Amino acid sequence: MYDPASNPAAFLGAELRRARVAAGFTSQEALAARLGYDRTVIAKAETGERPPTPEVADALEAELFGSSPSGLVGRLASLARRADGPVPAWFEDWLEAERQALTLRYWQPIIVPGLFQTAEYARALLLAAQTDTSDEAIGALVAARLARQAIFDKPDPPDVVVVLDEVVLRRLVGSPQVMHEQLTQIADLSGRSYISVQVVPADNGANAGLGGALNIASGDGTPDVVHMDAVEGQTTERRALVRKAAVAFERVRGDALSRRQSRDLIFRLADELWKT
Repeated sequence: MYDPASNPAAFLGAELRRARVAAGFTSQEALAARLGYDRTVIAKAETGERPPTPEVADALEAELFGSSPSGLVGRLASLARRADGPVPAWFEDWLEAERQALTLRYWQPIIVPGLFQTAEYARALLLAAQTDTSDEAIGALVAARLARQAIFDKPDPPDVVVVLDEVVLRRLVGSPQVMHEQLTQIADLSGRSYISVQVVPADNGANAGLGGALNIASGDGTPDVVHMDAVEGQTTERRALVRKAAVAFERVRGDALSRRQSRDLIFRLADELWKT
């Protein structure tokens, strides 16, 4: 149990618990049902295990603290979730879900998913996106991204399904050498029994996933979590949104080549387009 006297997340959780009871919600289940979330979202917020995301914080404040929210719950949650390291606070919830998942699904129409990126591919993307491009800052971000790949080597790794638009394989990021190494790594990883990589051919035209990338984490007895990329990503357990994301993923996957065909295509494009 976290100590509210010394832990900001636990302090916020204790205040949320008091506000819930004062508002007449005698159980976490009742408040969760009212807001449309799983009970674990409320439980983890109240214990300090997982401070609420901005979306959840706004919903809690509106429900528990009146009709004219000030954003205080969101600001306290941001403070509680701010990591000492390089990972943005808004991404922490997804990283936790990714680490605990039994099944992971990724759809990416633009770039290689972060979990599969090589160091140099990640570095090129971060240099293009970050304000602080010092070696120290970028190095810390690259290291944090590569550390996510530890889940591949766990004794009981998750089943991972990745669906990529063919455009991802053809977009130059960094240099031809960076791209060749990146595509080779993806193809090599796809040879593992628990990792499936499938490619949607570019000549298929429109598909259900062109609205943007999405990741879905599924656990044992826990609600599914979806993360969608934007200027600042969104991670949510909202059931209606998770269902829509799962439907979109399966529709896109239905347009993809088989695992074997996809692996052959990745190797072929690595040599045809990027081998120097």
